[in-house]
Amino acid sequence: MARITIRLGDDLFERVLDQAVTLGTTPSGYIRDVLERFEGNDPAGYHARFDELHATAIQTLAILAKSVGVRAPAILEEGLGEARRLLRERGLLDPEQDRP
Repeated sequence: MARITIRLGDDLFERVLDQAVTLGTTPSGYIRDVLERFEGNDPAGYHARFDELHATAIQTLAILAKSVGVRAPAILEEGLGEARRLLRERGLLDPEQDRP
């Protein structure tokens, strides 16, 4: 089995120790478990839960946008403009997509 050495800040190290004790495992076992889940090897783990939340948010926002668009198209356009601004500020909007 390969080995890796990592340095953790004191606060993070204490959280890892506490979590390992709570789960009845070793600190290295806990960290292995976190890495397995984070890397997507756990079908019911981190990525699956995140994907479910993401899908629910998209569905909810699509329904809301449709409703607002029917009742107040100008407000929808204003909201989409604001969303583009926020995405642009965070570097999450491809320049090709950055148009009204």
